[in-house]
Amino acid sequence: MTDLLLALAHHLLVFTIAAVLAAELALLGRPMSAPALRRVSSLDAAYGMAAMLILLIGFGRVFQGAKGSAFYLHNPVFWAKIGCFLAVGLVSIVPTIRFLQWKKRLQADAGFVPAEAEVSRVRRLVQAELVLFVPIPLLAAAMARGFGYGA
Repeated sequence: MTDLLLALAHHLLVFTIAAVLAAELALLGRPMSAPALRRVSSLDAAYGMAAMLILLIGFGRVFQGAKGSAFYLHNPVFWAKIGCFLAVGLVSIVPTIRFLQWKKRLQADAGFVPAEAEVSRVRRLVQAELVLFVPIPLLAAAMARGFGYGA
């Protein structure tokens, strides 16, 4: 039962992260307003929480799941998946910093709106996050079918 619950939570968090990134991208594609800035900042906080939870639950699956840690830790497909996750995390640092800066500026100046060029740069980084995120569930599906195991 533990394995099932961990798997369900893990999958729901994957969909959550994909949805949050898509929502951030949509908001960044429109002219930025104070309400949009607050929404994107809140979404990014949710993204951070989901990313932390997915790591915790994912490693819970590795060490408490039915397949056992040997299935994962000796599997290059697992490590490719982890590498993609880390790459997404690294790319997400700059957008998160910008969202925090923008939120702080908005608190100081209710009329603050970030420059279009800056929003565009952040939007490209969120696009990169989504591109780097796509292989993660693909690698997970391959791994679940035994690819990389025993390699």
